[in-house]
Amino acid sequence: MHVERLQERVALAPFATLGIGGPARWFVRATHVEHLLTASRSEGEPLFVLGGGSNLVISDEGFNGLVLQIAIGGVNTTRDGEDVIVTAGAGESWDSLVESAVKQDLAGIECLSGIPGTVGGTPIQNVGAYGQEVATVIEWVAAYDRVERAAVRLSRDDCGFAYRMSRFKREDAGRFMISEVAFRLKRGAPPTVTYPDVVDYLAQQNVQCAHVQHVRDAVLHIRRRKGMVLDAADSDTRSVGSFFMNPVVDRTTFERIAPAPHYLMDNDTVKIPAAWLIEQSGFARGHSDGAVGLSTKHPLAIVNRGAATARDVLRLAHRIKLAVRERFEVHLRPEPVFVGFAPDDADVAFLTL
Repeated sequence: MHVERLQERVALAPFATLGIGGPARWFVRATHVEHLLTASRSEGEPLFVLGGGSNLVISDEGFNGLVLQIAIGGVNTTRDGEDVIVTAGAGESWDSLVESAVKQDLAGIECLSGIPGTVGGTPIQNVGAYGQEVATVIEWVAAYDRVERAAVRLSRDDCGFAYRMSRFKREDAGRFMISEVAFRLKRGAPPTVTYPDVVDYLAQQNVQCAHVQHVRDAVLHIRRRKGMVLDAADSDTRSVGSFFMNPVVDRTTFERIAPAPHYLMDNDTVKIPAAWLIEQSGFARGHSDGAVGLSTKHPLAIVNRGAATARDVLRLAHRIKLAVRERFEVHLRPEPVFVGFAPDDADVAFLTL
């Protein structure tokens, strides 16, 4: 394999923000697109593609196959009429890309500041926060298709984006190895200021005419307050960030739950904060459950208190989901990807239903 040196029995916990996970049977880094083609020809070995590790729950047994860490770099900027196309390698730091875009006065991803991980992971999850999601600005995704055994370029429509979802995470999980992503941004355009927390922060700072830098500063402040910006000195950030998605329910369900904080969606559905549902179901921020618990800053983050196992995380997540379902008849869905678990693992199956 003409990639960086193939390693055996490499611990995966250091590559995950949760700090949990057993070893990879085999591990290698891909720093060039050609490496993806070489790695994809590895027959008979299960393959997992690793990005920034910010959205993973890795099993205690690890991954019995080849873990390919995407480390493809490079950023390029071109003009397209009044828009700017920013193209970045899948291994680039996501927040560094956002920071660079904001410094260039490019609007479209400023609300996605402070999110850990790499560029290649953003289309998989359809990363979103504070009123923006990458689906609205992705121009195309370059990848290696393991089924067709060919390099492909997928348009935004080809990606099958939905709320915190895409074809890469749904029907085509494991099929594509993303190498590069292009984003269509707008220079000098007004930033997105719709999320209540952002609106309130800017008002407190007496910002009358917001710039993208104001919004980035606001989002970073809010995320730090919630323990959602990685900080080695803050144990509350030893997590996957938000463990559960905010559920989107129909009007009938919402009216049964109301009064509750909510966000009206375009299709007459209602998004309810998972954090509120969790707290109302008896799990306050700072809740402790042995080696795991909830962040003292935000109830959506399940944190590793230092010696937790993946089973500890699943146990607490299971309890939370069951409590919310029994209290509100609302099903919470997890955000992270579960790696190395058996296909018939009952705990994972319950969480992902």
